[in-house]
Amino acid sequence: MFSHVILGANDLQKARKFYDATMGALGYGPAMDAGYRFFYLSPTGSFGITTPINGEPANHGNGATIGFPVESPEQADAWHAAGVANGGTTCEDPPGIREGAMGKMYLAYLRDPDGNKLCAIKRM
Repeated sequence: MFSHVILGANDLQKARKFYDATMGALGYGPAMDAGYRFFYLSPTGSFGITTPINGEPANHGNGATIGFPVESPEQADAWHAAGVANGGTTCEDPPGIREGAMGKMYLAYLRDPDGNKLCAIKRM
């Protein structure tokens, strides 16, 4: 159901220490260092920690993203369009291919009517 979950952290090294231990107990990790983020990967998705990119302190939801896997860029675009048409708002860059530490991905971002950040993702 989910491709990834990311939580905000104010002290990234303290959070990494905690999650290296707890995720390690589950058989994941240690964290992959992606610069200002750390990820724990599984065959079906990833869990990440990050400092919020807006510079504000992390709190419940600030820095959080709930991701949903899609089969194609077209499905991501349809998901994005349906969200905007039904009370959501677009956020981040427009839907499209992005490349970074995690590789090449097609991403589409939305905030739901309550402001929760959501992402449709197709790993290329």
